[in-house]
Amino acid sequence: MQGLEMPSPEWIALAVVQALIMVCLAPLATGFTRVLRAKMHSRKGPGVLQDYRDIRKLLRRQEVAPNPSGIIFKVMPMILMSSILLVAMALPTVTNYSPFPIAGDVITDIYLFAIFRFFFALSGLDSGSVYAGVGSGRELTLGVLVEPILMLSIFTMALMAGTFDLGYISTYMATETWAVPGAVLLAGAACAFAVFIEMGKLPFDSAEAEQELQEGPITEYSGAGLAMVKLALGLKQLVVAQLFLAIFVPFGKAAELTLAALSVAAVILFIKLFVVFLIAGVIENSVARTRFLKTHHLTWVGFGIAVLGFVFYLIGL
Repeated sequence: MQGLEMPSPEWIALAVVQALIMVCLAPLATGFTRVLRAKMHSRKGPGVLQDYRDIRKLLRRQEVAPNPSGIIFKVMPMILMSSILLVAMALPTVTNYSPFPIAGDVITDIYLFAIFRFFFALSGLDSGSVYAGVGSGRELTLGVLVEPILMLSIFTMALMAGTFDLGYISTYMATETWAVPGAVLLAGAACAFAVFIEMGKLPFDSAEAEQELQEGPITEYSGAGLAMVKLALGLKQLVVAQLFLAIFVPFGKAAELTLAALSVAAVILFIKLFVVFLIAGVIENSVARTRFLKTHHLTWVGFGIAVLGFVFYLIGL
């Protein structure tokens, strides 16, 4: 399957199925994070399925919108789910190639992430809430700090592979000999740092605090809208983790579209995701929260690593 051609029905079906599976697993991933946090804090905490129960309860409740809110406030949950689902469909998670290459371009996915953050922050301003507005401002500031790290690390790999198609980048990393291993390692470290921030982990976010960085803009949401936003935020964690795995750990994927090969690849992917969330959870619960005004001191380190990886690529190290 070529990167820019219309995918066949089999590939489209795979893209839809993998996106739906990610949606179903998103509350499990966030629930696992909460359980791990409780265990490390020596308390009982909620069960791993608690987020499923929370979303089910929210879907049954009435939505209430503040008087100053407008159309942005109403459509934001749908835009969040639509944009992140397109990225989920395009990721080469269990195959070497992107099952939905129309949205599998690196630049396209970066724009989709930008749309996600833009409407997420804009809805907080549109709600008219002071707390939501502060959260929106912080979310945009964090985006300005972290997005260049993610973009530069992925662009370095795209230049190395000679394409911006995620599937071909993943295939190159899995099958070709790394010409510049130093650049790969540094770009991978910078991308992992950016992914950790995009997952909303400490010290860049305060866990389960509604008026903090990540969840500040949704202060005024309720009912089904809040359920959809929480589901989208959980899905984003899975998507950015799999984006990192697709580029820098692209091993154990199915070489052909058979049920047996896809099942084995799915099991391997689940193990890799478990390791990623376990490492992220351990790091998150081993550090103290930093002041927001000092966040740039940490993100500059990540950007410096990304720049160093790009320089290593240019000089061939």
